[in-house]
Amino acid sequence: MYSVELRGVTKRYPGGGAEPVVALDGVDFAVRPGEFVAVVGPSGSGKSTLLNVLGLLDDPTAGERILNGTDVTDLSVAERTAARKESIGFVFQDFHLLPTLTAVENVALPTAFDPGDASDRAADLLTRFGLGDRLDHEPSALSGGQKQRVAIARSLINEPAVLLADEPTGNLDTETGESILAEFERVKEEGVAVVAVTHDPLVEEYADRVVELTDGVLVGGVPDEGGSEGNDPKGEDSDEDGPKGEDFDEDDPDRDEAGSGTPRGTEAWTAGDR
Repeated sequence: MYSVELRGVTKRYPGGGAEPVVALDGVDFAVRPGEFVAVVGPSGSGKSTLLNVLGLLDDPTAGERILNGTDVTDLSVAERTAARKESIGFVFQDFHLLPTLTAVENVALPTAFDPGDASDRAADLLTRFGLGDRLDHEPSALSGGQKQRVAIARSLINEPAVLLADEPTGNLDTETGESILAEFERVKEEGVAVVAVTHDPLVEEYADRVVELTDGVLVGGVPDEGGSEGNDPKGEDSDEDGPKGEDFDEDDPDRDEAGSGTPRGTEAWTAGDR
């Protein structure tokens, strides 16, 4: 069973003229538990729309959307919110941390209306990501890489089946980006499906499968039934797992959000009603 799947999904938006804008055109896409898929393509190709549909932030115009074996194509707003909260985590390029909350409070925020206190689990996640000494720090006191690790911890607080990432290394230098991708490696080893929209070749190196979206048409969206990984950037017959980033050192020097390197390309993704 796939963690999330799209079957023949089309998404149209009203255009300025007589014809609607087709953002997704008959897309078939699926990702297995514990698989890391990178979605590439030029700006305006429909990548953000794909994430929005996968993340139950937007509904398809046609086709089916399956989450953990359940059809979630035509849910009410309340049902969609509940399913998203239970099964999907989000990581954003610009982190989206609340500036007046500490790292622990930001991570626990998705559980704010749940019974009980999630602070201990939030602290455990941050410690696992090398931020045990930053629990009470606000975002202004964190480097770009540290902010992104807080965002990843927040995405995992509800133990999702699927993690969706929008340009997760876009605001980070190469070294810090590698450390973030190493965290994704850890996440997928726990059975979480990871889907990342990216312009960054480094992300493609870490992905199990790379799919290309151009003008709303997706190539290589579904793994073949034999279990190979489709457009595997490592080669069809390779047994290699690809590069592994080093575990992030808690004592690494702070960097600003742009890091010491050049920020990579960006693409806006509106989170909507999370």
